[in-house]
Amino acid sequence: MAREEEQVKFIQIREVIRKKSPRLAKWIPRPLIRYLERVIHEDEINDIMTRFGDLYGLDFVDALIADLGVKVVLEDAENIPIDDSVIFASNHPLGGLDGIAIMQAIGRYRRDVKFLVNDILMNIRNLEPLFIPVNKVGGQAKSGIMAIEQAYASENALLVFPAGLVSRKIQGEIADLGWKKSFISKAKKYKRDIVPVYIDGKNSNFFYNLARLRQKLGLKVNIEMLYLPDEMFSQRNHTVTIRIGKRIPYQEFDRSKSEHEWAHHVREIVYRMGDKK
Repeated sequence: MAREEEQVKFIQIREVIRKKSPRLAKWIPRPLIRYLERVIHEDEINDIMTRFGDLYGLDFVDALIADLGVKVVLEDAENIPIDDSVIFASNHPLGGLDGIAIMQAIGRYRRDVKFLVNDILMNIRNLEPLFIPVNKVGGQAKSGIMAIEQAYASENALLVFPAGLVSRKIQGEIADLGWKKSFISKAKKYKRDIVPVYIDGKNSNFFYNLARLRQKLGLKVNIEMLYLPDEMFSQRNHTVTIRIGKRIPYQEFDRSKSEHEWAHHVREIVYRMGDKK
């Protein structure tokens, strides 16, 4: 029985690809699939989901943080609103561990937290209670749009990475690309204040060099994203420091700036918080 449980596969990269792009899945050779299985740590992820299979939501997050030996340091926690329906907007330096760390940090104070994430992460069923899926490839289904709107209309605290992509190395500095304006639009529409969050962290030089090479070759497919699970597992026993800023009233986002400009303004606030190390 134990052996059968060990062989259970909750995550199978071929199935994940098939669901997202059936046509592409047919053309991927088996050796490449085996390579991808190693890169994304398929066996290790399935092992974790087997060992903690009865844990969901923040309980699973706590178990995962403990299993990775990661220490989450939370600074300025007094800035976390305990019961208001706010948006926590953060930089995205790591692409995996930062999301887990911020869920645990905010979850200490807000058990009602929800996270807008790439819909591919819905394959991690233990985290489904925390996730609101966003389709990053192709159009968003009507049901998905409704789920996002319902999340913003709810009283839950919401976590967002407005960049939508993990940080890159820009002129020697680890920084997000431009922040999308949607979190500003939703803050105004649903009268939600925004709480800026800074997460300190960086990935390996391999990751940034691969991203730079991909751009030089003119490739649009974000191939470096495939290595984010490897980046996460390589950061075992690391410390992730999270700093919470003072909330910004939604009324501040007036017509003196465009929503794109307000998004950039909040991004600047977040990185100024990072300068206070």
